[in-house]
Amino acid sequence: MPADLLFEIGCEEIPAKMLAKAIADLPAAVEQKLTAARLEWSAVRAVGTPRRLAVIVKGLSDRQPDLNEEVVGPPVNAAFAPDGTLTKAGQGFAAKNGVAPSIAASALVKKEVAGKKGLYVVAQRHVVGNETRALLPELLRELAAGIPWPKSMRWGWSETAFVRPVQWLVALFGGEVVPLTWAGQTSGRKSRGHRFLSPGWIEIASPDKYVDALREAHVVVDPDARRDLVRAELSRIEKDTKLRVRPDEALINEVINLGEYPVGVSGTFDPSFLEVPEEIIVTTMRNNQRYFAMEDGSGKLAPRFVTMMATIVKDPAVVARGNEYVIASRLADAKFFFAEDRKKTFDDWNAKLDGVVFQAKLGDGAKTIGNKVARIAGIVEALGGSATAKQAARYAKSDLASLAVGEFPEVQGIMGRHYAKLAGLGDGVATVIDQHWWPKGQGAALPTTDDAALVALADRMDTIVGCFAVGLEPSGSADPFGLRRAAIGIWQILLDRGWTQHYARLRQAAETQLVAQGVKLKDGKPLDEFFRTRLRGIFVEQDIPPQDADAALAQDYRDPIDARARALACAKISKEAREVFKRVANILDDARGKKLTIGASPDPSLFVAKVETDLHAAI
Repeated sequence: MPADLLFEIGCEEIPAKMLAKAIADLPAAVEQKLTAARLEWSAVRAVGTPRRLAVIVKGLSDRQPDLNEEVVGPPVNAAFAPDGTLTKAGQGFAAKNGVAPSIAASALVKKEVAGKKGLYVVAQRHVVGNETRALLPELLRELAAGIPWPKSMRWGWSETAFVRPVQWLVALFGGEVVPLTWAGQTSGRKSRGHRFLSPGWIEIASPDKYVDALREAHVVVDPDARRDLVRAELSRIEKDTKLRVRPDEALINEVINLGEYPVGVSGTFDPSFLEVPEEIIVTTMRNNQRYFAMEDGSGKLAPRFVTMMATIVKDPAVVARGNEYVIASRLADAKFFFAEDRKKTFDDWNAKLDGVVFQAKLGDGAKTIGNKVARIAGIVEALGGSATAKQAARYAKSDLASLAVGEFPEVQGIMGRHYAKLAGLGDGVATVIDQHWWPKGQGAALPTTDDAALVALADRMDTIVGCFAVGLEPSGSADPFGLRRAAIGIWQILLDRGWTQHYARLRQAAETQLVAQGVKLKDGKPLDEFFRTRLRGIFVEQDIPPQDADAALAQDYRDPIDARARALACAKISKEAREVFKRVANILDDARGKKLTIGASPDPSLFVAKVETDLHAAI
């Protein structure tokens, strides 16, 4: 009868991001192993906490089915000698498939095989299925050893590598232990509870009791259940404080894998820190401490935060004070950086950028961020940018030299916007400085003004053309400079703005600026294909059939609006119409080189079918 399988690997604390990926990937790996072993199951589910990774297989069959199959061997003339005896190739094929030597010549069938010419020898192979219990020890060892981790480690004298040292193994099929040894541990039915709230051993009676047994030991092993607990804790604190937690789904997805039993604690910080732009406050709370920011009913940042503890605390006030002390120190640094930055001008920062290397391979006259800023400004000038765009292009990268961005790189552009407004540069320039970094990822917001879009295009095109010029184009899955993302951003902006002629002018201007700074350009064909491929990907994501995208882009890709319109037009052509087009093309191919006389207009009196009349009328 089918039974459930539980396999748990207990270890020291797994980093949150690694744990999340392992939980997501493990079911597919398990299913692949079970399929290869010819075992059937009804469902596979992976769960885990920082101290454990586990998989539960529901309804796993208790044995393999017997295998009866035909195995195709070599051609008959290669398997049999002229006298009818088996050659070495035939003998090897027979032995490999369990055919006894004494009957091999007569047991091998000669028959035609689909897709192949001539006769081939075929063996009937029969394999008796093994019991699942006998297969599981090796299967689970291979599964554990094959889990991919970004970084693994070894410990003690063992050669086994895993994300963290393994502390225990639980392996149960039904109610029985699956005996296996791996990573210096022998499997059993004992797991461990919460490190502080229930530190002893927990006996697991059967796989279906696993989740509940750990819950009684203050371990919430299901990530979805932990997510529900985190949301409940945030809601509880919102009611207590009369404030609301600023939405942050990515942070929730991270904190659920930081502990085994989430408990929320709220703390405060000095309201005077709110003089600092809130992006710095939220960034330091979120990235350094994993705190949730809180806001009032109008959306204004409040001097309060929420943190998730991994255990029940005796005195939440004590824990809150400790966290308040930590965040006060970090916010004091942010306040100092902000105050010091306000003593500088954009020109002061630009002077520093002349000494900051952007890409050394570009050469002495083009390698610094200062050089890049000059190129961006030149591109914007060449494309006829407004006065606002020209000024913003000169200052778009200035805040990279500020203390705030040096400490919190995530707020590049954002701080430039704040500093531009404080310096009286105007909202237009401030918007461009911020939004020239947009889009910041797939599906992210695009620049909202023409000026911001133009500077964003100039920045990205300069990076791409420069990197291709010095041999730094992407290779395989490696793209250390984010050139694919930059190219996609260019196409997204052009499509969003409806700009039809900007691509060619943009690329020409970027090449001109690089050449002026001493950079030697290479053959442009790889760059053509690079941009064409990125635009094709966008079209396919927009549900344009790949063959229609290819047809449109093979003609010309430089005008994305026109290329998309042509691809969409191709997509509307029916299968029947495509066949007609092919027939017309074939007729024209046949007619090449032949001397044909085509009349100025056909004679309708010669038509014999209504379709001819209709076609003539339509033309």
